[in-house]
Amino acid sequence: MQGILWQLGAGFIFVVMDAAGKYLTDEYSTVQISWARFAFHILTALVLIAVTDRGWTLLRSARPGLQLWRSALLAGATGCYFLAVRYIPLADAAAIGFVSPFILTVLSVPLLGETVGPRRWVAVGIGFVAVLLIIRPGFGMTHWAMLLPLAVAAFFALYQIATRKLGPVDDGRTTLVYSGIVGFVACSLLLPIDWVWPDPFAWGLMIFMGVAGGISHFFMIRAFTLAPASLLAPFSYVQLVWATLIGYLVFHDLPDRWTLAGAAAITLAGLYIWHRERALGREIASATAAGKG
Repeated sequence: MQGILWQLGAGFIFVVMDAAGKYLTDEYSTVQISWARFAFHILTALVLIAVTDRGWTLLRSARPGLQLWRSALLAGATGCYFLAVRYIPLADAAAIGFVSPFILTVLSVPLLGETVGPRRWVAVGIGFVAVLLIIRPGFGMTHWAMLLPLAVAAFFALYQIATRKLGPVDDGRTTLVYSGIVGFVACSLLLPIDWVWPDPFAWGLMIFMGVAGGISHFFMIRAFTLAPASLLAPFSYVQLVWATLIGYLVFHDLPDRWTLAGAAAITLAGLYIWHRERALGREIASATAAGKG
């Protein structure tokens, strides 16, 4: 139960952070918003490391190259997401972004050597058709930015694969620091082109975004420490509820019937993939126990 609560908290903070970023897009560039998100994320992560018993030794990674690759993927996902919500509602971006588990399922075959059965392939197909319902290419697609959350989903699927590979070799706090490095460096190099000096309220939102990003990742680490991923996965879809509510309350955006239908189909297909992974996990565990017996 504690793991579920940490996961729900992480999802809520993610959506609030995204809403702050969308609010800032009226006055500030995507580069500047992304820079603030990564800069204050790193500061938050360094504070968390400084107060732990292992201290600065946590900055050493067993696989720094993979850490930097993972960080670059997060930078790509963040930039595309903030550019998307400049033009489209939060709920639309969140719904399309949840195609990530389907992309992860597809990529798990060549990159992780996993086997995907026909029923999960059907669920993947339903998920992609549901995204087409929301985007409606050629049938009155509302904005080209609707395509950006697809890029976010692809980046995030690869990001999750890298996270899986780092799990056994690096401490979660090490990964938390590395997460923002590439985005911070890249945005810092581009920052002079697009810099606009923020007013005090905008500074507050930018600091909040970075701190929220660091804390939400820490919450996720705590969630996965206290509960198995198979239990936590369905609760990530609660973010769609948060995104719809905050989008309506702050930006007066409501998803249309196509977005609602697509989001429902994505959620159901995603939950089916989660169900199949749990079932297969139990079968493997039973076979292993029987073999040992």
